[in-house]
Amino acid sequence: MSGRAKLTVFAALATLLTSWSLVPLVESAGWLLQAALLLAVQSAVGAGARRVPLARSLTVAAQLLVSLVLLAFLFGGKADSGGTGPMAYLVTDFGALFQRGVQDVGEFAIPAPLTDGIRLLLVCGVLVIGLLVDLLAVTVRTAAAAGLPLLALYSVAAGLSGGGEASWVSFLLAGAGYLMMLLAEGRDRLAQWGRVFGGAPRERVSAASGLGSGPGRQATAPVRTGRRIGAVALGLALAVPAALPALGGGLLGAQGEAEGGGSGVGGTISAINPLVSLQSNLNAQDNRVVLKYRTDNPQQGEQYLRILALDEFNGVKWEASGRALTDVPERLPNPPGLTEQIRAGALEVRTSISAADSYTQRYLPMPYPATQVDIGGKWRFEPAGRTLVGDQLAKDKFQNVQGAMYTVRSLLLRPTAQQLQKAPAPDQEIRAEYTKLPDNLPPVVADTARRVTQGAKDDYTRAVKLQDFFAVSGGFRYNTKTASGTGPQAVARFLADKEGFCVHFAFSMAAMSRSLGIPARVAVGFTPGEKQADGSVNVSMRDAHAWPELYFEGAGWTRFEPTPRSGINVPDYSRPQTPLPQPSAPSALPSQVAPVPSAAPSKTDDCPPELKKLGGCGAAAPAQGPTGDDGPSATTILGWAAVVVAVLSLPLLPLLWRSRVRARRLGGGEVAAAWRELGDAAWDVGVPPDEALSPRRAAGRIVELGRLEPEAAAAVHRVAGAVERALYAPPGSAAAYPGLADDVLRARTGLLAATTRPARLRALLLPRSAARVAWAISARWSTLTSTASTRLTALRLRLPLRSRG
Repeated sequence: MSGRAKLTVFAALATLLTSWSLVPLVESAGWLLQAALLLAVQSAVGAGARRVPLARSLTVAAQLLVSLVLLAFLFGGKADSGGTGPMAYLVTDFGALFQRGVQDVGEFAIPAPLTDGIRLLLVCGVLVIGLLVDLLAVTVRTAAAAGLPLLALYSVAAGLSGGGEASWVSFLLAGAGYLMMLLAEGRDRLAQWGRVFGGAPRERVSAASGLGSGPGRQATAPVRTGRRIGAVALGLALAVPAALPALGGGLLGAQGEAEGGGSGVGGTISAINPLVSLQSNLNAQDNRVVLKYRTDNPQQGEQYLRILALDEFNGVKWEASGRALTDVPERLPNPPGLTEQIRAGALEVRTSISAADSYTQRYLPMPYPATQVDIGGKWRFEPAGRTLVGDQLAKDKFQNVQGAMYTVRSLLLRPTAQQLQKAPAPDQEIRAEYTKLPDNLPPVVADTARRVTQGAKDDYTRAVKLQDFFAVSGGFRYNTKTASGTGPQAVARFLADKEGFCVHFAFSMAAMSRSLGIPARVAVGFTPGEKQADGSVNVSMRDAHAWPELYFEGAGWTRFEPTPRSGINVPDYSRPQTPLPQPSAPSALPSQVAPVPSAAPSKTDDCPPELKKLGGCGAAAPAQGPTGDDGPSATTILGWAAVVVAVLSLPLLPLLWRSRVRARRLGGGEVAAAWRELGDAAWDVGVPPDEALSPRRAAGRIVELGRLEPEAAAAVHRVAGAVERALYAPPGSAAAYPGLADDVLRARTGLLAATTRPARLRALLLPRSAARVAWAISARWSTLTSTASTRLTALRLRLPLRSRG
């Protein structure tokens, strides 16, 4: 294997090893095999194009074309865009699937399910990085620069996966791949100067030179030096980040100026306006773990970590109203509105929480409602929102949760739907305070709330209908890229566009609940997080969330969940209570011969995409009766056939090109064109042209190296004689040569017959003379650039020079 071929293999291997860092992002690693196969084909196409040889731009274009064709055939038709024909499969569906993958990335938490869209994104990403690495390392011969796309791939994967033990393995694999690629390039470069690492004979290298491999020396000096450099570089790459101070910030990080400062840096959810920071952290590449906890809660999936409550909508934004703070009591007071009946059915659970050093939130994340908090430091208690806030320690310095370890006892409330449905009217003070709405709230908010809850006779039923409107039946989509917006118009715009993230759903449901007279506020914090194998739970930046809390007398502030996002659980008490209807009389068994199709649509057909992602639709019902789909149409079949023919004809393009060129050269009857065709025919079978030879000597060289039979050899000499007469005979004295084309074809047939079968196939399918195409393009490009440079120089000379000084 040549040095460049080895470099091609190691470049592809480096990309594949670095791609291993993407494995923790999804539930299955099956996509990696597909990416490896496509990457191998892409690298093989590049190796073949460089061996022809083709220009660098044509090499990259060939790799890109083949990769796109393979991707289209692998993923075409999986988006169900509704189009027909090859363009729908290869363009429309391909683009729709790519867009769906982007949406899935924004909707699913890590590790995400391996949907077709996410698989397409992963495979495309690996192929793009592999193409860049192959271009830089092999085509352009700058393997060191090829580390940049590899670093970009690893950085994105490590940032999304949030680190952990797997990141060390991924880093070592990526570093090993990069070092092997550098070593392969070094060997190839040194081989071009006549010496290969470890390749010198032992008896020809002195022991003092350091290049031999005598007893006790397993590697040559250059190899040992390269290994030492690689080991030192790898050690520095591992040690330096550990020695540098960690960057603060992240989700709900340092408090902004609106809260009186803070010592951290990075994103934050402030009590003033959490919209922008929450959205930016949900979209952040860095998904670091900010909290870890252990709990004896039997319903860990229901344990949200609440930070603060936004209870005032002033017409501009939601915010936490200013309230008096008190010292933290040893035992927190009972939650407002909680009666002894529901309190008796609650379970007190214990949760031990530890915060990351980079998490500098001033508000303490706790389960709701907390009854006791054991934490060191200086904290204050806000009774209405039941939150703990860091107190002032010095000028512009406040207590925060950075690196804290604390224990919280909280109540696991279990109100039933019947209890909430029969809840009495709330206290007048609570109703007056928590149903306030700005005067400039668009009428569409209240109108939509009344329309959605039409027919409901109690606040609980109205709340459940509002929740289902957003999460199930209203056609809303979860999208963290939507502009957050502020003010009452943001709610109206969200109801019209039906697209947003948790802040939009929580704020809209709270505003609509208030318009119906239901006390409501918005809580900000974290979803329960992801349980680990050791029993602990990790809460990361992507678990940030906002949800509405509605007040019911007897149960107090109760969580609802309108956001249609994967991994979020709807509370049991808010699930619709729809028992199966019982028949009044026994009904006859259905016929076993021909089942009658139902006129009503199936449950699965009615299920919106949002509920499917939440897993609330159940299994699809079996088809009953004909579906009306008789298979692909004739247009689709013809389109696919045309695409298959086009793809299969790609390897035949060089053969078709040579046949066309041969016909044009021999059809004109010109001796010079026929002589060039004879030279290219010899070049295709391995006899390169030599322009320095005379026609007679060139003919003898073709006969000798081509091992021609006497008949074919005589044809070559006759063509060479015709060339000499055309070059040296007086004008007008050259005789006509009617058998010129036949002699060239006879000589070409003799050249092909004298070679082996693989060489003959190579001459037909991958002719060496196709290099003239690259030469022609390069010459044309040089002419264009030279002409442009000359014109620019002339233009500069015509322009007046500015006075100096």
